Amino acid sequence: MSLHNEWISFSQNGQDGRLYLSRPAHVERPLPAVIVIQEIWGTDRHIRELTDRIAMAGYLAVAPDLYAENGVRSEMMGEERIDRVKDFLDSVPPQAWGDEALRNQELEKLPAPERNELKETLGTLFGGLGRFPQLVQTLKATVDFLQGYQYSAGERIASVGFCMGGALSALLACEEPRLAGAVIYYGNLPGREQAEKIQCPVAGFFGGLDHRITNQVPGFVESMKELDKHFKYEIYEEAHHAFFNDTRASYNVDAARDAWVKTLQFFKKVLA
Repeated sequence: MSLHNEWISFSQNGQDGRLYLSRPAHVERPLPAVIVIQEIWGTDRHIRELTDRIAMAGYLAVAPDLYAENGVRSEMMGEERIDRVKDFLDSVPPQAWGDEALRNQELEKLPAPERNELKETLGTLFGGLGRFPQLVQTLKATVDFLQGYQYSAGERIASVGFCMGGALSALLACEEPRLAGAVIYYGNLPGREQAEKIQCPVAGFFGGLDHRITNQVPGFVESMKELDKHFKYEIYEEAHHAFFNDTRASYNVDAARDAWVKTLQFFKKVLA
């Protein structure tokens, strides 16, 4: 399929944003829209390719750049610097990912200029949870943009997010009543008080070996049942965290294939 894709800067309600947009090139009418919410790595090549895949399914798809400030990325959070962080993390013991002290031990083995740059970017990446309220506002501004954009105006809007973006997709469902549906890939789940505000169907996909995240599923299921909310989910028993990311060692082709089909079925239902 021929796609039209571009980076767009926008301003909504005093908030400046930047997003990657992809849509079928030869469709001139408005289309249902999907917001693709990044992993911790940002709107990297993998997220842009996912955005294109959703556009190929017949939607207008956008991936907001949550690391852009006033529509611009700093050097510290640039794609090249984050790629170097990925390479560093792939070279250290897996337990260092969630252990700041152990990460710092590994960083100390690097030359000073490289060590300082990576430490700066790592601190921002792993300290980003405190910025979630601000990031949700950026996502709500993205909904505003889509409602007024010529190729999506008047159409329904859904979200899908991965890891950090999965948690944000869930929070957007809690905070944005205009959302028609939300998909969560291995993201932290909202508590009952937040779930009370959800007004759209939610789907979730989780790895059975990703205990920190997947152990949250039973409590969320119970809350959604008690609140009479719609939540459908799959747990892939042999899959790890980030099983959908085909650029990482955690990729699980069987789980990813099944989840992708069910994600498109979910969009077909909620965006019809």
